[in-house]
Amino acid sequence: MLPQDQHTPDTANGASVPVDRRGFLKTTAVGVVAVGASALLPGLQQAAFAAEAGQYTLPPLGYAFDALEPYIDAKTMEIHHDKHHQAYVTNLNKAIAGTELGNQPIEKLIANMDAVPEKIRTAVRNNGGGHANHSLFWQLLKKDGGEPTGELKSAIDAKWGSYDKFKEEFTQSATTRFGSGWAWLYLDKDKNLAIGSTPNQDSPIMTGGIPLLGLDVWEHAYYLKYQNRRPEYITAFYSAINWPKVAELYAEGKKA
Repeated sequence: MLPQDQHTPDTANGASVPVDRRGFLKTTAVGVVAVGASALLPGLQQAAFAAEAGQYTLPPLGYAFDALEPYIDAKTMEIHHDKHHQAYVTNLNKAIAGTELGNQPIEKLIANMDAVPEKIRTAVRNNGGGHANHSLFWQLLKKDGGEPTGELKSAIDAKWGSYDKFKEEFTQSATTRFGSGWAWLYLDKDKNLAIGSTPNQDSPIMTGGIPLLGLDVWEHAYYLKYQNRRPEYITAFYSAINWPKVAELYAEGKKA
């Protein structure tokens, strides 16, 4: 499990990002991260990231705001997508204005943070990460999405023993993420399945990983319905996972 970090307020601005103790979230060298970056997330590439005139755009949600009821409520989905995600896109575009950084898929941008000028690096990390994470998150949600099947199920069983054991570890990662952040199922640099968490809007992409399943545990993702009851939100999430999409990302990630 990835290490825990300090709390950062629930905003989409360019505030400083704390660095974890073990260095999981340090940006790796260009040669490590950039290899195969364009093939990292086929789902993300379909979300119309790189946009006109070097600007990023908000992808459509792809379903009605109430499509995930009763697990995630309609008002939360509306605010989360139309307000919070839009704020990340807007602030990212402001940060990169006058540069060529917007002329690439978002996963390439956040995979190589060392190439971002230092004066805008924090804003790009926070808002670019927020844009990438949310663009993936919307695709990972589906009401009554079932359980893992096929090769993904076999891989999960081989790693954790069973889907229930996987859920226990993923729940632990999401529950113990201090403050704002994400819990992840991802492929590490060796293409092995792993579970971990990141603070703020950081992504496994930033350290050469390939995210397969992410759970947003910022309060804006659940507070209207669940208030301070994060564990209830996490439990509900398991009934709203689009496992076919996760399986697609797993298959593509293993080939990348």
